[in-house]
Amino acid sequence: MARKMRVEYEGAIYHVMSRGDRQEAIFKDDKDRARFIDTLGETCLKTEWVIHAWCLMGNHFHLVIETPQANLSEGMKWFLGTYTGRFNRRHKLFGPLFSGRFKSLVVDGSSDRYFQTVCDYVHLNPVRAKLLRPDQALREFQWSSFAEYLKPQRKRVAWLRVTRLMGELGIPKDSTAGRRKFERLGEERRAANDQKDFKSIRRGWVFGDRAFRKELMAQMSETMGPEHYGQQRRESQGEKAEGIVVEEFRRLKWKESQLDSRAKGDPGKVRIALRLRTETTVTFGWISKRLKMGSRSYAQNLVYAQKKRELCQ
Repeated sequence: MARKMRVEYEGAIYHVMSRGDRQEAIFKDDKDRARFIDTLGETCLKTEWVIHAWCLMGNHFHLVIETPQANLSEGMKWFLGTYTGRFNRRHKLFGPLFSGRFKSLVVDGSSDRYFQTVCDYVHLNPVRAKLLRPDQALREFQWSSFAEYLKPQRKRVAWLRVTRLMGELGIPKDSTAGRRKFERLGEERRAANDQKDFKSIRRGWVFGDRAFRKELMAQMSETMGPEHYGQQRRESQGEKAEGIVVEEFRRLKWKESQLDSRAKGDPGKVRIALRLRTETTVTFGWISKRLKMGSRSYAQNLVYAQKKRELCQ
């Protein structure tokens, strides 16, 4: 079966999520939750992971992980496998606990906005799931790193790093005053109830600006094969196609602004379209829109006719 590619490199930051098999619970009680946290701590010791945020829900969990080594898949295999074994032994069960492969979203750590937003998304999960009443504070949800952030360092789990998120929120020190400000800002974010930034976290594979995405595409292009699929491959092909368009415009001495004034069936457009179909996997819909060639079927007919003419020459 085709599989999605894992993007791994030193210093990467990820939002990681995994659900229970058949949407079933992955925790039966607080002892399971505590065991999950202990197992996560063991994983961090083995892998050198740094955790910036976490939240345990009923049938899934969320983590914001930084990997000093390029070892996300290796670490998650040990972590999920070990917790599953411990869960099954405790409850006298057998078989998989989690549904398929975990989901990972690469986060742009060079920009405050993306890192902060993904941590907000994790910390506000109990609110979206209505596990907290409106009159309850975020700190009252026990199984989230938000409550850990509000503890003095000596009482916190050692593998949770609070200084990065605090620093990006303008909190210079992990002090009593700093923790109070952190809680206040979290409650303000909750009250704002602004969900628009969260859509890309739910659906995408990368969360960052265009330059960050292009950099990842360049890293992946040499290793991405036919066994990989989905949004990563489509975006990689889109970047490649755009490069061909720019190259052909330069060769023809065309300007972007001239596209609309040129005929939909302009021979230059048709030759660019044929090259795109030959060298990339972008669709005729993408080509017709990018080159201003009218409908998808019209562009398709022109390309096929051009290809036939070239074969007959």
